[in-house]
Amino acid sequence: MKSIFILIITLSSFTVRFDSPFYSEKTTLKKNYFQIKRGTNISHWLSQSKKRGEERANYFTEDDVAFLAEKGFDHIRIPIDEEQMWDEGGNQEKEAFELLHNAIGWALDKELKVIVDLHILRSHHFNNEEKPLWTDPKAQEGFFQCWKELSAELKKYPNENLAYELMNEPVADDPDDWNKLIAKGITVVRENEPERKIFIGSNRWQSTESFGDLVLPEDDKNIVVSFHFYEPFLVTHHQASWTKIGAYKGNVKYPGRTVEEKDLVGLSTEVISALTKSNGYFDKTKLEERILKPVKFAKERGLQVYCGEWGCLPTVPRESFINWYTDVKSILEKHKIAWTTWDYKGGFGIRDRDGKTPVTDLIEVLTKN
Repeated sequence: MKSIFILIITLSSFTVRFDSPFYSEKTTLKKNYFQIKRGTNISHWLSQSKKRGEERANYFTEDDVAFLAEKGFDHIRIPIDEEQMWDEGGNQEKEAFELLHNAIGWALDKELKVIVDLHILRSHHFNNEEKPLWTDPKAQEGFFQCWKELSAELKKYPNENLAYELMNEPVADDPDDWNKLIAKGITVVRENEPERKIFIGSNRWQSTESFGDLVLPEDDKNIVVSFHFYEPFLVTHHQASWTKIGAYKGNVKYPGRTVEEKDLVGLSTEVISALTKSNGYFDKTKLEERILKPVKFAKERGLQVYCGEWGCLPTVPRESFINWYTDVKSILEKHKIAWTTWDYKGGFGIRDRDGKTPVTDLIEVLTKN
């Protein structure tokens, strides 16, 4: 009777892991599962940064990993750029790869999982008008070569500890161009790693609104559907200098109507036009409606769904800032969606702009069970 009882418990535990392999508490069964719940992006380190040498090495260290583990995060997403990892001749930059291996090792020592995200290519930046990746076969071969080398370099790490993101925020005029690149890119990785988890988002910045155009291989269940969430944009990117709405310095609000009519008085036609395109009433119900789109897409295909980026600039009134983080986290966790915030030390950071001071009220919201 005792042996039968143990068998029932073991099968029950396995069922729980199968139903929700990316979002659950730790169990004794780990094989072939990449189990995560909450993390953050290590941005502006091996991606979107001019830091090199000692400055780059000191930007993210073993102490940072220990800090994240102590606060209750269980994984990190590491964006990497082609121009940091390979020189223009296609040769690996030894120092950059050493830093990547260091970070993975530190994370594994602290029982944190890692997602390696190929963030920006020389042939593709998500905000550039010219993106040769979609038109130049040579650029596409360069993308595939990046993954051949990354796979060869990183395949030694166990599947339950490390995953890949094929490319960050693809932006193609024709969404089928992205679908074709996905198919070939997955094939490249699968040559050496048939069971590695590969995270893939939709065309056009991994928006929740564009999953209808995404085509994924039907027979590969080691794919994770990944979306990004920055709605309402007027709140999350308030005063962001790199956007068309950056010139607006007035009040924004969440929940409620993001920008009131009275706050538009005296603004230029250009600014009013930019604000009007994104303005509206947003609350938790409205946000959930958008997040449910990739959830539905993934569920229909028997795949896990993940939010690889979400965050809000601290330029908004603090009450709205905390309200937004609280609501989005609540929605994600209601639907058992694992996530990584954008970001650790950047403008959206869980450390202040000095890169040292923890943003305690935000961390409390993010790590509260």
